[in-house]
Parts: sequence; C-alpha cells; structure tokens
Amino acid sequence: MSRRLLVSIHLYLAAFFTPMVIIMAVSGGLYLLGVKGQMQSTALGFVSGLQLDAESPSLSDDVRAALQSLGVDARFEYVKGKGSEFSTRPSSREHYRLSQQADGAAIDTVSPSLQAAVMELHKGHGPRWYKYLETIFALGLLLIMLSGLYLGLMSSAYRRQTLVLVGGGLLLFLALAYY
Repeated sequence: MSRRLLVSIHLYLAAFFTPMVIIMAVSGGLYLLGVKGQMQSTALGFVSGLQLDAESPSLSDDVRAALQSLGVDARFEYVKGKGSEFSTRPSSREHYRLSQQADGAAIDTVSPSLQAAVMELHKGHGPRWYKYLETIFALGLLLIMLSGLYLGLMSSAYRRQTLVLVGGGLLLFLALAYY
C-alpha cells in the first residue's frame, strides 16, 4: 500500500468519524465531571400478578403484554433485567422501567434528557442499528490510530517524536491503571 493511499484512508476515516469522536469525548468527559443528565420518571401503573423472570425466553412478550394491559403500545427491542428492576431498551429514548414486587410490578415511563440520552448511546444502550455503527466506529478509530502511528514511524522526520510520545502514553496508562 502506498504512503499516499494510507494518508488518504487515514484522512477520510478521521474526517468521517470526527463528529462521533467529539460527541463521545464530550459526553464521557461530562459524565466523569458529574454531569450525567436527568432521567424523568413518571408512574404509569401497576400490573397485579405479573412475575418477571430475567431468564425467561418470553420476557419481552410478558413486558409487552403488561404494557398493553395499561393501554400502552410500546416500541422496544428487548428487556434488560437487573435484580428486581427491568428496563426496556433502547433507553436512549423514552422507555419503561418495571419494578418487581411481591404481588405484581409497578411500571414507570422514563424520559431521558439530551445529556442522559447521549450517555445511554455512549454506553451502548441505544437502538440495535446504533450498536452496529458503534462497532464500525471502534474499528474505524482503531484503523485511524494504527495508520497514524505507522505513518509517524515511517517518517524519518517524526519517528523519534512518535516513539517518545507512544512510549510516554503507554507508560502513563500503565502507571495510572496500576496505581
């Protein structure tokens, strides 16, 4: 592969994924600073006798039926269970939370703010098609980094700086990860 072609691939991938890198960096940085957004919860109702099982192959159908019994025609891809709490996914848009109780399940409608919705996407809790995009994004980011590293190492003008910076970055990562 010629250097010119590699530079073009590096540039095109970097330009294409720049908006996603910026959004992920901003949302992740805000999250680490404590700006997590809001999840507004509104009680929807209670379904008596509903017993949910996270291992049940009919979990999504059971939740869909429970929501329909409350007059809700819900649009969701799957249900995620954790302990006695169940949430429909994707949770990057309005979704439903079911809280298992002894005699049934309380159901809430949950609406994320913009920051919370972006954070849900960041964590992989978005629609299925978005998860595919995130997988392609991960591969693209890996190719951007590796092609940039390769180009830096192959250039006699930048080889030394590239090695020093890669080594410094690796040492800092390992030191902070270990500490």
